[in-house]
Amino acid sequence: MTVTLSRRSFLQSATAATAGAFVIGMSPDQVLATPAQAAEITPFIRISAEGRVTAVIKHFECGQGAATGLTTLIAEELNMPPSDIEAEFAPADNKRYANLLFGSQATGGSTAMANSYVQYRTAGAAVREMLIAGAASDLGVAADALALRDGAIWQGETRFDLGAFNATAMAMAVPAEPVLKDPADFRFIGNPAVGRLDNVAKTNGTAEYAMDVHLDGQIVAVVLRSPRFGGKLVSSDDSAAADVAGFIRSAPLPTGAGVVVYAETTWAAFQARAAITAEWDFSEAENRSSDQIRDDLLKAVNSEPQYVAGGDAGAARDGLANAAQVIEQDFYFPFLAHAPMEPLTCTIAPTETGVVVYDGCQGPTAAQMALAAVLQIPAETVEVRTLFAGGSFGRRLTPTADYHVEAALAFALNGGQSPVKLVWSREDDITGGYYRPAMAHKVRVGLDDAGRIMAWDHRVAGKSIFKGTAFESFIVHNGVDHGSVEGAANTPYDLPVRFTGLTDDTSAVPVNWWRSVGHSHTAYVMESMMDMAAAAAGQDPVAYRLSYLAGGTEDQDRLTGVLRLAAEKAGWEDAPAQGRARGVAVHKSFGSYVAEVVEISRDDDDYVKVEKVTCAVDCGLPVNPDVIRAQIESGVGYGIGHVLRDEITLTDGIVDQSNFPDYEPLRITDIGAIETHIVASTAPPTGIGEPGTPPAGPALANAMAASGDRITYLPMTQNGADFV
Repeated sequence: MTVTLSRRSFLQSATAATAGAFVIGMSPDQVLATPAQAAEITPFIRISAEGRVTAVIKHFECGQGAATGLTTLIAEELNMPPSDIEAEFAPADNKRYANLLFGSQATGGSTAMANSYVQYRTAGAAVREMLIAGAASDLGVAADALALRDGAIWQGETRFDLGAFNATAMAMAVPAEPVLKDPADFRFIGNPAVGRLDNVAKTNGTAEYAMDVHLDGQIVAVVLRSPRFGGKLVSSDDSAAADVAGFIRSAPLPTGAGVVVYAETTWAAFQARAAITAEWDFSEAENRSSDQIRDDLLKAVNSEPQYVAGGDAGAARDGLANAAQVIEQDFYFPFLAHAPMEPLTCTIAPTETGVVVYDGCQGPTAAQMALAAVLQIPAETVEVRTLFAGGSFGRRLTPTADYHVEAALAFALNGGQSPVKLVWSREDDITGGYYRPAMAHKVRVGLDDAGRIMAWDHRVAGKSIFKGTAFESFIVHNGVDHGSVEGAANTPYDLPVRFTGLTDDTSAVPVNWWRSVGHSHTAYVMESMMDMAAAAAGQDPVAYRLSYLAGGTEDQDRLTGVLRLAAEKAGWEDAPAQGRARGVAVHKSFGSYVAEVVEISRDDDDYVKVEKVTCAVDCGLPVNPDVIRAQIESGVGYGIGHVLRDEITLTDGIVDQSNFPDYEPLRITDIGAIETHIVASTAPPTGIGEPGTPPAGPALANAMAASGDRITYLPMTQNGADFV
């Protein structure tokens, strides 16, 4: 295909696309659609003539275990080992594969299992019933004379391949209400022996990531971006790049956001980009330094809030005025990068009818619509081939579909006749924006003579993630972006009088959901303040929390359960050894309940070592215990790693960090041990990819406070703490 692109046409079409990228709906009756392929019995399961079962995975896999989990659900209903089922990622098809909680085909918010548990089990049960019915018809026997187990249909001792009855099964109506297996008969769901199904491929190198794609005739594109967020290109000069072997040409982006550089190889593209000079207009850019951003946010939380996020400010003020003592504390959280191991990349190639994009795609619907808008082609002609993604933490799904738009522009500006692979470097990723927003909190807690909380006044300031996106109507109400205050404004703690206020920051720095979103900072504040209140009251931190979780609500009961379990397993009742201290935190996020106890030690030089983290998690029915433990360990590492030493800082609007030497990932030596205990449950499964992160930081902070240092400005290493 040949593509021509003007700035006006791009802006007109892209604006329409990004406004509706996440709002396409899917009704429940579309879950089990009419078969469309010879071996497809539902959109989620295919069975070949040889009896090979393929699970079609509608959620992408970035290491969180979704592919294993969804395959396990199908395996359970088909009564066959998950390892005997092949898995492949679903194509972009919103009618069939929409996330039922989002209304578009996307992965995020720890929703994969919560969204798909019933859907995939229902698909498996429907296929089971149809296969048995088809076999019974073909064999001329009663259905109850047949059994489906271990990848075959059995009539007594006679074995038939599953695919033998595909034609008859497909001709039958899909059961409207297939009978799901009794949980008492589960063989694979909840079985800790079921391991990750992609371990072998990821170990031997056969797993294909977007960075691995290399098509015949492809060229590589990289983008020279403004050094300040919001800067616009004035002019560029690529004459020096002509000396770089493999350099092809450069072209300004019609958005004004930068210059796309084309080369034969990735290295040549990076070298050529470094040789290009550019002039920028920074009049609408973010030109502040981090100190000013921090001071502006702290000023905001020490002033009257812009919005009321919950509660009664007057009642909280009166409660504080009548309190026997008031605990008051400011908190500051810097910008944080997502920093997945695999930087952003995708490849676009022409097809006979449109294009195909190869990507570790977190949001196929958004990618499909963005490419269609930029290339001015029908969305249905955009094919998305989802590959493994080397991490995401939210970065691969942005409200603007930023890297997909860049790739589409690079493809279009090159004429749209040959494959173009867009590549981001690690430096591009660290400096490229879409960070966890910088946030400030101010909390005042009033206590009575007995140390009981009388009033809680909580102010929050930071840039809204959801305003101006397609999620705004769902998450922003009366001006309040609830993603900024989640976990604080709706805390399950039974606080008699509380108020939450919010002030939005205006900045050109792009922000995005980051692992656990608002909970990443609100849990730190809530759990630090609960610890400070317990200390002021002279009470044990665990017992103090339990006293505010005694109201009998489901949230309180389940938080109580994990808090007691974590404390018990950590030996909370026994004093820590000499030179050690413990801290505790408990939090609900994404429907799951997690408590963590962090134990630290200090050496003679006052260096701190995280010796052990004891975790308890209630995420409903534990589909894959092995995956749950891995995700809790990952969440703990992500949470502690970032509060220890990570921050994105700016000097006159330019990001200071560029790579892992100055934006350090967690080291394996940073945490001595992580122990995870999973609560047995029959409740519907809930999120697991993110809930381990929010309690990790505050549990560490409370351990630090127990040994003498209350740290409320992050990262810890920049505010008075030294770690081994």
